[in-house]
This record gives sequence, C-alpha cells and structure tokens, in this order.
Amino acid sequence: MKYDMLAGKIHRATVTDANLEYEGSISIDHDLMDAARIPPFAKVHIWNITNGERFETYTIIGKRGSGEMVINDAAAHRASTAPPPASGGFNRPAAPSKQPAAM
Repeated sequence: MKYDMLAGKIHRATVTDANLEYEGSISIDHDLMDAARIPPFAKVHIWNITNGERFETYTIIGKRGSGEMVINDAAAHRASTAPPPASGGFNRPAAPSKQPAAM
C-alpha cells in the first residue's frame, strides 16, 4: 500500500517576491531546500496562513544563502506568508522510519 506522507516542511516562511512573468513553480533558497529535504522539481503544497488558501506547484532551486521564497506565474497573485511542505510517497514498511524534516 502507498501512503502520501510529509517529507519536509519550511514552516511559516515569508514569500520574498512574486514573479508573474515566470512559468510556474516556487523558487526556494537552496540552503532551505536542503535543510527541509525538499528536492528540486518536487510537488509542494503552499498554504496561505493569512486566508487559508492552498495550491500545489513544484520547486525550483533558488540562489543558495539568499533566503528567497519566490512564487512564480499565476500563483504570484496569491503570494503571502506561506509554508511549503513537500509530500512524498513511501511504501508502508519504510514509512515508520521516515521522520519529516521541519524547520
């Protein structure tokens, strides 16, 4: 059986920019992606803690050490404080040993 489980989370991150001219995705500082174990091109859920709105996109690597969290394309209209957790699929025997990385 397959379960979708939390793999990593960047809690209460602040969106630093929004770019309507870029096609899709969220750009995240490479250091933050490493610390939260979120790989490039992973599907992530964006949760706006201000209004409860949620959407999905994929990650792209931002400049290391920049602290950037950039919402791109049409989703840029939704930019606010948003923690993007990454979900990953694990087979049941492996799931109990996997602990999500949260920061």
